[in-house]
Amino acid sequence: MAKKEYVPLFETRQVKGRILFRCIAASILLGICFIIMYRIRYFPVGGKAERWTWIGLFLSELWFSFYWLLTTVCRWNAVIRIPFIHRLSQRFGKELPGIDIFVCTADPLIEPPSLVVNTVLSMMAYDYPPEKLSVYLSDDGGSNLLFYAMLEAANFSKTWLPFCKKFQVESTSPEAYFRTASELVNVQEWLSVKKLYEDMKMRIETTTKLNQIPEYIQKQHKGFREWDFVSSKHDHQTILQILIDGRDTNAVDIEGNPLPTLVYLAREKRPQYHHHFKAGSMNALIRVSSKITNAPIILNVDCDMYSNNSNTIKSSLCIFMDEEKGDEIGYVQFPQCFYNLTKNEIYGSSLRVLLQLEVLGFDANGGPSYMGSGCFHRRETLCGKKYEKNYKVDWKKINDKKVDETASFLEETCKVLASCTFEHNTPWGKEMGLKYGTPVEDVVTGISIQCNGWKSIYLNPEREGFLGVAPITLLQNLVQHKRWAEGELQLFFSRYCPLLYGHRKIPLKIQLIYSTYKLWAANCLATWYIVVVPCLCLLKGISLFPKISSPWVLPFVYVTFVHRAYSLAEFLWCGGTFRGWCNDQRIWLFKRTTSYLFAFFETILKLLGHSQLNFVVTAKVADEDVSKRYDQELIEFGAASPMFDILATLAMLNLFGSLGASKKATMDADQDSKVLDQFGLQILLCLVLVTINLPVYQALFFRKDNGKMPTSVMYKSIVFALLACMLAMY
Repeated sequence: MAKKEYVPLFETRQVKGRILFRCIAASILLGICFIIMYRIRYFPVGGKAERWTWIGLFLSELWFSFYWLLTTVCRWNAVIRIPFIHRLSQRFGKELPGIDIFVCTADPLIEPPSLVVNTVLSMMAYDYPPEKLSVYLSDDGGSNLLFYAMLEAANFSKTWLPFCKKFQVESTSPEAYFRTASELVNVQEWLSVKKLYEDMKMRIETTTKLNQIPEYIQKQHKGFREWDFVSSKHDHQTILQILIDGRDTNAVDIEGNPLPTLVYLAREKRPQYHHHFKAGSMNALIRVSSKITNAPIILNVDCDMYSNNSNTIKSSLCIFMDEEKGDEIGYVQFPQCFYNLTKNEIYGSSLRVLLQLEVLGFDANGGPSYMGSGCFHRRETLCGKKYEKNYKVDWKKINDKKVDETASFLEETCKVLASCTFEHNTPWGKEMGLKYGTPVEDVVTGISIQCNGWKSIYLNPEREGFLGVAPITLLQNLVQHKRWAEGELQLFFSRYCPLLYGHRKIPLKIQLIYSTYKLWAANCLATWYIVVVPCLCLLKGISLFPKISSPWVLPFVYVTFVHRAYSLAEFLWCGGTFRGWCNDQRIWLFKRTTSYLFAFFETILKLLGHSQLNFVVTAKVADEDVSKRYDQELIEFGAASPMFDILATLAMLNLFGSLGASKKATMDADQDSKVLDQFGLQILLCLVLVTINLPVYQALFFRKDNGKMPTSVMYKSIVFALLACMLAMY
């Protein structure tokens, strides 16, 4: 195509509100400068306690100011991408590339087979030529129950896929569709397909509950014989089965249309070999798929992230196949959204401001990080290829590549590619594939791809591309964030630190933006200081802030009020509610005082050689009572955990501090105004913290359901808080 005839397949637009954001950011920066001037000018010369508490608070404020500057850099420029799917279809017609889709699961108990089946079926039902679509399931649990579920899915897909195409179904996950469908497209056919799905689901769940495959079912497929040689899920050979061979003319649906290829893989596991968790699973899929279908584009999703938009593939191809800008794009990342959020997002799981605003700034400066799910990759980039300036893709040549071997031959010859020993003395896990040695293998891999010269794009369509399951208990949420923060901080102290690894390879802005996420856990120290020390100083009679009557109170009030007011405005603009914003602030505090604290110290211990790398899978199921309380937006505190000990103790500490200040102000009426004048900001801080912790007090003293705080937590929190108060007043 001649350059003058070039019509882009996607458009880049500047985000609205940039000027307002920059003006507010500049005013906040000015306010911060005044706060720093106050801290320096009014440094106490009195007692030792006053000096050290002042220094500690000053350092905390400096840290928060530094971290705010990092996030502001991220937000300074922000763009959105608009793909033009109709242009893609007009320009390339049937010459679209093959797509290999990787679905990863690790434990059939935490990630039940019925959930995985829905994800797989939704991936098979994309609005895309089925002969160019292949779905690979990596079962790191090595479960014959999941293999049986995949056989059921393969059979049901013959009915489900033409149904989706005929009625343009969204979402293409059967469970999600039948749960949310508001009108019957064709009553008889709708009920018939629904009954087929429910029968399949019942068979899968019954088999899962019994934990046994009936003998008559095992005789129906040769793949079940593989489990005769399986010792345990941690000790078994490679199991590879092509359940649907898309090249087979007999692999058709009930209307005679071809079906996508469907492959089941349980890579070899042996106790004496490290399997590298999800990164190892992905690398095995990359190698195995290269011999079976070898599509140039790879999409990977977690097993709970079903497709919610049948045009997602075409949207991503608008980026990759753009003649001018597409060749430099290494991957296209979609946001991780969730379908089970409550109206007011009790655990703040949507991360709506981060995904709808902050990542747009990331995108404007070279591209977002790889988030581990919902990401389209060039196969070449995952295999370590470096970008070259004159690199051009011949899509027609890529589409002409064919695999001639039979399915049974491929099943046998490809098993070695997923063996424990295949990667020994190879670049896999280092220069090729996903990187090993960190819980955030996705982030490291994304940085490496960008350091190889590739750019990335963030797509956030109006209809979400993928929907998953958000944690429905507070402990699940805190543990998940602890794992993320720990992995990010480990990365910051490793050779993959963006400031070192990315030096002269990626722009400085991207290095700084990456650092905001790498330093999540480091926020715990300053947060703890702000939560604990002003309260104890209030009991001791040490003033840490300017008097209410002093003009120096203005920058403190301005920075705090404007920053939080703008945060609320953004949250509402992104589709949230006022109560949702309040919950988001609460979870922000909970994460920084628990998840980030544990992540920080476990990272330090690991650096000192006292901790081993582990991987935690977040549960995707919960009992009925927990789900009911979640729907009622009651925070779940029902489990005993050190994290809850900390939350309860801090809540009680601020409650005692507020009561102590009130007592001091009311006991001497003459001194009332002086106390409020001198300690007004400290008292206000304690009251804000008490307000944030209202659900904690409710769980400690008033709730009677199973989601209340354990009695042991209540006693420990009271004792620890009283002890801290007595020591402060001593």
